Amino acid sequence: MFEVDIDRLDEQMPDIIAELLTGPGAVVIRKAFTDEQVAAARDYIITESDGEAERETHFHGANEDKVHLQRRVWNLLNKGEVFEAMVQHPAVAKIASVFLGDKFILGSIAANRLLPGGPGQEPHIDYPYWDLYEREGFPTAINSSFPLNLQATIPLDPFNATSGASAFLAGSQGELLYPDKGDRDRFFAEADRMAGDPGDCIIFNGMVWHCAMPNNSDHDRTAVLIEYLAKFVTPLEDQKSGVRQEVIDRGTPLLHQLMSLTYPYPKLFDEAEAAVAIGRDAVKQK
Repeated sequence: MFEVDIDRLDEQMPDIIAELLTGPGAVVIRKAFTDEQVAAARDYIITESDGEAERETHFHGANEDKVHLQRRVWNLLNKGEVFEAMVQHPAVAKIASVFLGDKFILGSIAANRLLPGGPGQEPHIDYPYWDLYEREGFPTAINSSFPLNLQATIPLDPFNATSGASAFLAGSQGELLYPDKGDRDRFFAEADRMAGDPGDCIIFNGMVWHCAMPNNSDHDRTAVLIEYLAKFVTPLEDQKSGVRQEVIDRGTPLLHQLMSLTYPYPKLFDEAEAAVAIGRDAVKQK
């Protein structure tokens, strides 16, 4: 994977966007987060997933007998300041602002904990494309020429071939397709791995075919999964309803943007102030 140098981010930006949009589809920032941040995030996720009932999960339809070995923790924005920091990493935010537009929002921040013996997933693409196997539910000419999603995976344990580091098929975002069952042999034969160490940040185009692989190690394989979306896409997680007021009160302008608190739609126009709100001339008057 292309390695991002945060000290040369502006210089590298055209290459980063090309890698994500038309290249292999993934880049990595090494050591994006400190050991202390990794430990705090991991401790919370392990404790939470040990004590809570199983949560909704995805892409394990062929492994229902082992789904208890894969544990999700949702709504992490509400569960500790370390997660607020993770969604606002300056270099990731800058990449997202170029890739998705500078009003990009947070779709989800969750954790996936894959225990030893945990199964892999089916190759897939991510929300809002994740049910594209039902093609009739999408616009007729939907395509990959512009992105709606950017994913960030933060390993909290070593991500390697043994522990089940996510596999991805380089360049598969070029055709916006949900991989068919007939595509799986090629996927598993040709896929690369999103390998990384705890604290790295792997950034990838959500249209890239990818999946978690089986954990054949003797340790957990835990990661924080962040999804960024274009401003007008409905978020996967309801941040407005699911986050405590104290999180909002201490939130930065970026965090408020990520939570869609600054995006006015949907809107009750019957109750809106009488004003010209949209248009080039209206913008000039602000």
